[in-house]
Amino acid sequence: MKLLKVIEEKSGGRHRLETGSIYTLLRRVERRGLLASEWEHSEVPGPDRMVYKVTKAGKEALRSGLESIARRKNLMDDLTHFYNKNFRTKERR
Repeated sequence: MKLLKVIEEKSGGRHRLETGSIYTLLRRVERRGLLASEWEHSEVPGPDRMVYKVTKAGKEALRSGLESIARRKNLMDDLTHFYNKNFRTKERR
């Protein structure tokens, strides 16, 4: 599954998801109302597939989560700047 490979590559191999676990995760997120699913019937020979769409609540949860990540990143940037200014240059002396 392409998505699982992308997650693994982007995380430097720290996050590995098994194919079965992604569907468990999708069902949990759907139960929370953040996703909606429906069967898409294949027009060509082959199996039907489940298609997931992000709900309005899902978009809000994503926005809120990304906002939190951005705030944490700003904090880490500030701490890194503080470290570099107060400790890193002193270590070199």
